[in-house]
Amino acid sequence: MVEIDGIRVGLTICYDVRFPELFRALAAAGAEVLLVPAAFTQTTGEAHWHTLLRARAIENHAFVVAPATVHSPTTDYTDAFATYGHALVVGPWGDILADLGESAEGVQVVELDLGEVERARTKLPVLSGRRDPRVYAGEPDVIRIPIEQKEPAR
Repeated sequence: MVEIDGIRVGLTICYDVRFPELFRALAAAGAEVLLVPAAFTQTTGEAHWHTLLRARAIENHAFVVAPATVHSPTTDYTDAFATYGHALVVGPWGDILADLGESAEGVQVVELDLGEVERARTKLPVLSGRRDPRVYAGEPDVIRIPIEQKEPAR
C-alpha cells in the first residue's frame, strides 16, 4: 500500500483480482482506492474481468482503478498473447465509471469523490462488522451426515 497526499492506495496486479482476501486486507488497512494494472487474456477477460473488479469494489467499498493493455491492432507487432483491454474504473457501490473498451490507445480522467467510499462504508459497514481475522484463517469444520440407503420398493 502507498499513501499519496493522505489517500491510501492498495497496489495489486491483474491475477490478484482472483484473491479477495488480499483486497479485504488492503481495505481493512484503510485503502480507499485499489489499483489493478492488467494484461488479462482475451478469454478470461471476457468471462471474468468486469465481474471480478466490480466484486472487489463492492465487497470493500473502495474505488477500483484498473488500467489494462490491449492487443496490438497492427500486423507489424506480435503480442505474446491476446489481451482483453477494458481499462476500468469502478465505484465503491460497483458502478462502472469508465470503460475504455478495446481501443488500442485511450485516456480518460475520472475524478474520484472519496466521500463515496465513506458513504458506502457507513451505509453497509462490512469492514467494521468483520470479526478478528484469525477467525477466517482456519479451516471450516466438516459435519458429515450419513444417509441410509433404503431398499428400492418392489
